Amino acid sequence: MLLDNLDPLLRALGTTLVVLLVSAAGSLLLGILVTVARVSPVPVLRAAAFGYVQLFVNVPLLALLLLAVFALPDAGLVMPLTTTVIVVLVVYEAAYVAEAVRSGVNSVPPGQVEAARALGFTLTQVLRLVIVPQALRTVVQPLGNVMIALLMNTALAATVGVVELTSAVNKVNLVEAQPIPIFAAAGLVYMAIALAIGLAAGRIEKKVAISR
Repeated sequence: MLLDNLDPLLRALGTTLVVLLVSAAGSLLLGILVTVARVSPVPVLRAAAFGYVQLFVNVPLLALLLLAVFALPDAGLVMPLTTTVIVVLVVYEAAYVAEAVRSGVNSVPPGQVEAARALGFTLTQVLRLVIVPQALRTVVQPLGNVMIALLMNTALAATVGVVELTSAVNKVNLVEAQPIPIFAAAGLVYMAIALAIGLAAGRIEKKVAISR
């Protein structure tokens, strides 16, 4: 049953992994930039970053996906479905990354920031060399949890027509009519990927943990 459909299932799994990896990289980068804006001394930047986070943590991801798929083409911005899903996942998950990193920023002792400014560091240097590196080292596990949530959210891509793992197993089930073993197998694959992310986050955390 599953072996008979192994090729399309593996292609769909590859799509899931590509969406996951690209979205993870993009959301980490954007989330860090949003965090920097939230802790900057510029009120406009802080307000914009606060509004960004509040917007995306309070709107359902499915609503954002449907809005992007149907509204962006009407606005003249036409992209492949997979690209659209990745863009939505990046901007959505970046809000959660920003919240996680901001909690790490709060853990940096103020004395280190004051010492860096006393040594003549600019604000950019303080953020790049002192605050952000330490903040990231203290929030490895929370970021791992955000990445696991991102993995689960990739399944929503099926609702807008992207043939990722959930969509592919649903198509197999429509032919084979064996929902329990088919979806149980898909669940095991998601669980294996989530466990791998959790284990990787745990190992990274042990290597970069800050002892205070």
